[in-house]
Amino acid sequence: MELEILFEDGEALVIDKPAGLPLDRPRAGGVSLDDYIDTLKLGFQREPAPVHRLDRDTSGCLLLARNPKALKRFAAAFEERLVEKRYLGIVTGVPAEDEGTIALSLSKVSTAKDGWRMIPARKGKPAVTHWRKLDTRDGLTLIEFRPETGRTHQIRVHAASGLGMPLLGDPVYGTKKAGARTMLHAAALTVPRGEKAPIVAIAPLPADFAALGFVDPGFEDSGSEDLSPADD
Repeated sequence: MELEILFEDGEALVIDKPAGLPLDRPRAGGVSLDDYIDTLKLGFQREPAPVHRLDRDTSGCLLLARNPKALKRFAAAFEERLVEKRYLGIVTGVPAEDEGTIALSLSKVSTAKDGWRMIPARKGKPAVTHWRKLDTRDGLTLIEFRPETGRTHQIRVHAASGLGMPLLGDPVYGTKKAGARTMLHAAALTVPRGEKAPIVAIAPLPADFAALGFVDPGFEDSGSEDLSPADD
C-alpha cells in the first residue's frame, strides 16, 4: 500500500490515511503507520511524527511534522484551536434540521465488560461541533462536521448523542455493520503558520462513501488549486 501525500514542504507532510490503518501497533500485531514512517522521510534524516490522531477506521488528512520544532508549533496550534478541520460522516438517519451546533461535554468511562468509551457528561471536557447536512440517500445522510475542539471520539459521540444518529458502521456508539468501517473521513485541514503560508490539504472522498452514492461538494469546489507550496 502506498500512502498518498496531500501536502509536502520542509517542515510538514499531510498524508491521506487509509481507513483501517492504525497509528500505533495493535496489541495483536499487524500493520500500522509505523511501517511507513521510514518511507515518509522522503530524503530527510529525521522520521516525521504525527501531530494529531485519527481513529483506525477514520480516513483522510493526517498531519506529520518533519522536525521537533515544527511538531511543537503544530501541536500548539491544535491546542489553541487555530486549526480548521473539516470532516465528512455518514449517519444512519435524516436530521430534521439542515445545520446546527452540538455542545456536549465528554468524559471517559471504562468497564471490564465493554472496555472504554466516551460519554456526554456535565462535568466532562467541553466539546463543540458544528454540522451541516449535505445529502440524503436511502435513509443515510452525508454530514459535514467542523469541530471546534478535538476531544477523543468527539464527532462519533456528538453524532450518536447530539444528532441522535450514530455514524454508519460505528461499533461503539452505533451498530457495527458486517464488513463496514465507521464512516468518518477527515476531508480537509488548514494549519496557520504565522507569516508563512498555511498548510492546506484536501483529501478526496473515499471509494466506500462514493459507493453509497455520495459526493463531496467541498472537494469539487476546490478545483485544481495547488495544495503543496514550495518551502521558502
